[in-house]
Amino acid sequence: MSSTPRFQRLAFFTRLLDAAPAAERYRLATEQIAHAEAQGYDAAWVAQHHFHEHEGGLPSPFVFLAHVAARTGRIRLGTGIVTLPLELPVRVAEDAIVLDLLADGRLELGVGNGGNPSAFAGFELDGVDRNDLFVRNLARLRTALGGGKIPGGDTLYPQAPDLARRIWQATFSVSGGARAGAAGDGLMLSRTQPRPDDAPHASLAEIQDPIVDAYLAALPKHQAPRIVGSRSVFVADSRADARRFAETGLRTQAERFQAKGYTLKGGTLDDLIEAFDVHLGTPEDVIASLRADKTLHRCTDLAVQVHSVDPPHPWILRSIELVAQHVAPAFGWHRSPSAVAAAA
Repeated sequence: MSSTPRFQRLAFFTRLLDAAPAAERYRLATEQIAHAEAQGYDAAWVAQHHFHEHEGGLPSPFVFLAHVAARTGRIRLGTGIVTLPLELPVRVAEDAIVLDLLADGRLELGVGNGGNPSAFAGFELDGVDRNDLFVRNLARLRTALGGGKIPGGDTLYPQAPDLARRIWQATFSVSGGARAGAAGDGLMLSRTQPRPDDAPHASLAEIQDPIVDAYLAALPKHQAPRIVGSRSVFVADSRADARRFAETGLRTQAERFQAKGYTLKGGTLDDLIEAFDVHLGTPEDVIASLRADKTLHRCTDLAVQVHSVDPPHPWILRSIELVAQHVAPAFGWHRSPSAVAAAA
């Protein structure tokens, strides 16, 4: 294994958490994605969250991405993720197809079983059924996207059969990695992950490497792997600025984390950076930090997000620039010819 990860694609990821009312969050996130496109990023991913504005600001990713599609021309647009157990799979398929057609085939369809159990009650569902619901709904989604007959005997109009080959599955589990691999889907790895009770101090790589192992073992031999490693990355021109914003953002996150009954090891800023798996500082700092992340050596794509530092909007734009201009090139990434041509 090389001592430095090599990324084929660079992505910007947002949970739309800017400190602003909802409409302003959507405007700022649109500007951030457009800025990422201008800097050569290959993709932008948006998360779906219901009800909890401190966890995420977007319940309707297809509506939002249709808006973004009209304001961008090249960057790929991904759902990271649609909480599939809470959705009607036929409606997901219809919305995804229409969005993909409006975006000239730029949609990447990320799905998962959801992160917050309390959201299920609002949909009159039981969170304990999430995995079974996810498996059932994913099968129905795949059938609908592929042009197969849905319950009742109909098929979808319009159709976009190629979209079924752009499904990504997010998972925290080894079994989920195997499921994504067996289907030939992409694998989405989270920026951080709860540590198991029997290994509270495990590194993120110790948790995620077995997921990647299972994915690759199950992947059909003819299928090229697609693995996106999402990471919390905030780059600033000075280390002091990066740490100043982290002091505020990570302490706020720690308070919310502890309010839910979780415990954190230590209370210094460096303790919080370690606990939340954050990569921050100058470009040189972040390059060194990412290089030490063993799981990233196995990823085809790097997706960067500023959560849970969550600095103000101008600093997010600057971080987007510094990642594209300094950090990502250190890992073999370069702007695609189409990005270079669009910027000319």
